[in-house]
Amino acid sequence: MPETIRRLGLLPADLHFHTRYSDSATRVRDALKLAARQGIGLAITDHNEVGGVIEAARQKSRVPLIPGIEVSANDGPHILLYFSAVPDLVDFYRLHVEKNRRSGPFTAIRLDTAAILEASEGYPCVAAEAHPCGYAFLNRGVQRCVAGECIDKGVFSRLDALEVICGGMTRSHNQKAAELAAAHSLGRTGGTDGHLLHELGGVVTCAEADTVEGFLEAIRRRETVVIGHERPLVEKAVMGTAVLPHHLPYAIPILQARWEQNLPRIKKFVRARLNG
Repeated sequence: MPETIRRLGLLPADLHFHTRYSDSATRVRDALKLAARQGIGLAITDHNEVGGVIEAARQKSRVPLIPGIEVSANDGPHILLYFSAVPDLVDFYRLHVEKNRRSGPFTAIRLDTAAILEASEGYPCVAAEAHPCGYAFLNRGVQRCVAGECIDKGVFSRLDALEVICGGMTRSHNQKAAELAAAHSLGRTGGTDGHLLHELGGVVTCAEADTVEGFLEAIRRRETVVIGHERPLVEKAVMGTAVLPHHLPYAIPILQARWEQNLPRIKKFVRARLNG
């Protein structure tokens, strides 16, 4: 598939992939080697962390590297930020993410979505929302948070794009995400949300570009095409089992953050029952 995409003059890139710097065992050099064999670009988007991007940049691979990070907002959404240069990403991380991390490094930081997006506006970067319709009963999606009145719907005007194909989501979720992007005139991105090496490249965002800057501009202009597929249930279970040991040591701060994120929904439910 990547060869065909390349022949059409497009650059394919997996824009959502994790490494051992967050909740994955995948080594950066292995991800780069596989991306090179596949002929795709790569955005390493570790949770609240940039070590994987820094290591990848030092290796000077021929793989087009799009500097990225997945920031877990205190009010629920996961914001994917893509920068045109590694120094900009590192500067953003040190000024806004690092000092606001909790003891559980992969869970929500102490900034809400509005504050994260406001901070990112000072950089040449693209802001996209990962899996925007949410994870099951969790507030991990901007649309779920807006529907639950945890976040103002004006948040969509501050985003550049939505992730319309996430490999870890269901087909119906991704279809709703695509409809949401169209309704709000937002760009489209896609990625595997991979944590295991073999998942890399299962979803790619394609753009007519030969530089990182050109790729990001194509997202802003809504000129990307997203190609890929959702992982089967069995593969999702395998991935979940592999990720779990990375989260267990931080169970208490993770549960605390989840409680804070879901508290507005709980209060709304209680008020509705009392008024009903």
